[in-house]
Amino acid sequence: MADYTPPLRDIKFVLRHIADLDEIIEYPGFEHVDPETVDGALDEAGRFMAEVVAPTNRAGDEIGATWADGHVTTPDAFKEAWRKYVDAGWSAVTGPPEHGGHGFPETVGFAVSEMFVSANLAFSLNPMLTGSAITVIRDHADDELRDTYLEKLVTAEWTGTMVLTETEAGSDVGALRTKATPNEDGTYSINGSKIFITWGDHDLSDNIIHLVLARLPDAPPGTRGISLFIVPKMLVNEDGTIGAWNNVETVSIEHKLGIHGSPTCVQAYDNSIGYLVGEPNRGMGYMFAMMNQARREVGLEGLGISDRAYQQAVEYAKERTQGRAIGTPKTEVSPIIEHPDVRRMLMTMKAYNEAARALLYDTAAAGERMHRHPDEVGRRASSERVALLTPVAKAWCTDVGVEMTSIGVQVHGGMGYVEETGAAQHYRDARITPIYEGTNGIQAIDLVMRKLPMGEGNVVRSYLDEMAALDGPLGETDDPRLTAIGRSLSTGVASLSDATEWLLACEDPNDRLAGATPYLKMFGVVAGGYYLARLALAAAAEDEDPWLDAKIDTATFYAEQLLPTALGLLPSVKAGAAGLFAIPIEGLETAK
Repeated sequence: MADYTPPLRDIKFVLRHIADLDEIIEYPGFEHVDPETVDGALDEAGRFMAEVVAPTNRAGDEIGATWADGHVTTPDAFKEAWRKYVDAGWSAVTGPPEHGGHGFPETVGFAVSEMFVSANLAFSLNPMLTGSAITVIRDHADDELRDTYLEKLVTAEWTGTMVLTETEAGSDVGALRTKATPNEDGTYSINGSKIFITWGDHDLSDNIIHLVLARLPDAPPGTRGISLFIVPKMLVNEDGTIGAWNNVETVSIEHKLGIHGSPTCVQAYDNSIGYLVGEPNRGMGYMFAMMNQARREVGLEGLGISDRAYQQAVEYAKERTQGRAIGTPKTEVSPIIEHPDVRRMLMTMKAYNEAARALLYDTAAAGERMHRHPDEVGRRASSERVALLTPVAKAWCTDVGVEMTSIGVQVHGGMGYVEETGAAQHYRDARITPIYEGTNGIQAIDLVMRKLPMGEGNVVRSYLDEMAALDGPLGETDDPRLTAIGRSLSTGVASLSDATEWLLACEDPNDRLAGATPYLKMFGVVAGGYYLARLALAAAAEDEDPWLDAKIDTATFYAEQLLPTALGLLPSVKAGAAGLFAIPIEGLETAK
């Protein structure tokens, strides 16, 4: 498997020109952060991920996490890398300083996470979920719980999980049955079983802090009756030391298509002690804050694994010789990177990766601004932006990740289909990302049913106007490439606006639901073109540099060859539900 090279220049360029990190670090609380400090931290993070974490990726896949006698064991390579990760303090980059963190912006932590994901997706899920647990405890737990758990989580001495899913309560979380019975001392006895618990058990940390959804005895039905509890694997004594086992049993782990190094656990809670987070029956609201952050992180997983696959595909295409490129002497054999079809595949991977990165970082920056922007108007606008973009960032970027890792296999040809090259692992690992943290179909439903109607449709219209406004700067340049990008983007935005207005006016909810998935894809493709156009303009404004010039060429390729696919999705958006239900259920079954 090829080495991993952190795309530091790409990341810093997007942080500057899309996320506008220079503005974020001026917010109160970031007085200790400046551009030079951020650059240095990212450089060191890139070195760490490439040298320490990336070499563990193959062992995670081939050895994987194993389960025996109720305990999960991780590969030895994971243990060594985890110790170095904790000792180096990478878990604490964005943590609150009062709880042992370094207090960097979340957007900087997002960039560190991208490199972690690319280095080893399965391994990165552990700190990702721990970060989500930190957010919920910080924002919604009482002082006693924060004092007990936050510092150990921030420093990664302990890790965290999200415990939602049950056999009959997957996407429909409201159907869960796990019970929480009040005890006289103010704690709760948690009883039930949960499935699909990522990193629910392992041997990397001394304790695992589970955030568990459960029902109180008098809770109303559905999602309105769900509460959230901290349920540690090991109880914590009053002095902060580890106490007795808390009857949290790992019954088994799943045997999966990919991410073999990440233990996906089935767990049983038998009178396990739980501590209520926040108020009773408000658990879904608290968990959704955690899930929305996690959804942006999952979108980042789509990008991270796609970028790793792209890097490997480029190196293979440079080394693999086959056939003779046009103009090559008859006595010579060419590297396959010289063939137009291979070059098309690599350019497609490169362009989609850069588009996804920009969309994701803009969404992450909006998530930070909605909490830290100095005025209420700015916070509200950022909150609306992150709400609109989160389902697109999660779903489109993970769909792109699967498609690009598949192309990565294709670049390798037959060697991509065998495990020795490692190309197949990227494809297998990527396939989970459109499924968990809310399937991509659910993200599409969320987009058309909840997010488009925000502000009577004016939130999405404002975003569309923002994209359309780029037509002016693109048309005012002397570079014909930028002019061509402007024409294509203008056509794409007009088509997306047409689809948006049709959905907003559509009265039959089934027709809206039928158009949801093609609309989300259309949205992602057009938004990707918009962000690449912004990066192209930024590149054109700087001194001549081959790397910057490639930014314009990449945006041009996307505008001419990928962005036009959005127009073809418009009829699917408007087709309605009739064609989906034209054949009765029995007609879908295979005839005997």
